[in-house]
Amino acid sequence: MGYQERYQRGKERLFSDESICKENRELFSRFFEFEEYKLQRKNGLRKLDEPCYKTLCLYVIRFRNINSWFCNKPWSFLTKEDIKRVYDDLEDGNIKNQRGQPFVDRRSYYNKVFKSKPFALAGKDALAREVIEFYTEVDKEVRFVDEENFRRIVSVVSKPAHLFLLWLAWDIGENINTLLQLKKRDFVLQMNSETREPEYLVNLPREKLKRSRTARSEPTLYTETVRYGNMVLHELRDDDLVFKFGYRQALKFLKSAVRRSGGVCLPRLDRVSWKDLRSGMACHLLKQGWTTDDINFRLGHKPSSKEIDVYVSHLAIDRRKPKKQLFDTTMERIHRELEEAKAREKLAASRIQRQGEENEMMRLELERTQQDLKELARVVQGIVRRVRVA
Repeated sequence: MGYQERYQRGKERLFSDESICKENRELFSRFFEFEEYKLQRKNGLRKLDEPCYKTLCLYVIRFRNINSWFCNKPWSFLTKEDIKRVYDDLEDGNIKNQRGQPFVDRRSYYNKVFKSKPFALAGKDALAREVIEFYTEVDKEVRFVDEENFRRIVSVVSKPAHLFLLWLAWDIGENINTLLQLKKRDFVLQMNSETREPEYLVNLPREKLKRSRTARSEPTLYTETVRYGNMVLHELRDDDLVFKFGYRQALKFLKSAVRRSGGVCLPRLDRVSWKDLRSGMACHLLKQGWTTDDINFRLGHKPSSKEIDVYVSHLAIDRRKPKKQLFDTTMERIHRELEEAKAREKLAASRIQRQGEENEMMRLELERTQQDLKELARVVQGIVRRVRVA
């Protein structure tokens, strides 16, 4: 089921739910009419697309949650004490999600509902800003998969399609839902002019990306991505989906691979998710010497300065250079290891030569000693004969 169908069903159930007071249902209706128009015009669309419907689906969920937190009280009648009670309960972890855990994404509720248009329609946004004055967002904890753990995970996977998706997620670093929407025509096999190695140019069109991501085409970096891509793509037609399964199956086989391989997410050794492969790719490239702008662009974010956006749009940044950097770094490591091996071999040869020279000196010394003993023996024998004659 797509987000459009989910939204239509969720909205209809929300508007027809008589357990929600009439005043709030009317407020919700006015908000969704406003938000649908806003999303369409703000994003320059003739009609709403899937990312827009995903945003609207989240509002349906938020409204149900907030309505229950305020015990179905009309939002236009909320007092400062009502808002403060809910705010404190969220901050203190007293309000739980469906898994029985405190809400983590409180910022979305504060910024998108309490201090925004939904509460503005109820005339309570200014009051909410006053109550939530001291909220500070806690920095997100770093989560990523390093190369060792990633290779451990793929080592227990056997199906080419599963391997291709894993390597694509690690290589390109795009959202799993986007990767599952790609078709064969989104992949172009080419030869990299810098490294003279085959690669796929992966087209990531706007309609398949999250709203915050930039449409772009990214070259693959790893030979494994090309190898498994060749296995999967060669039998497909241009309009065929590359992956014949959805998110649930992708989640299932990743979970199985993580369990069997013992792969973990750093730094807390947590369970690996698809999103952790994206952050893992970014951390790995950062270690390899990529610039933050290059990594941001590969992740679908804009480079840091507005001025450079003009050049990015015109020149699309030299996408071959970052791959050459990774290639050069790998070659430097191989060259360094080769030089170290040569040095060890030369040292061993030198030791063998010195040992041989020492052995030769010992042999010559032994021969001289033997000659001296023989000469001494002749002298002794001569003395003995003279003694006998005398």
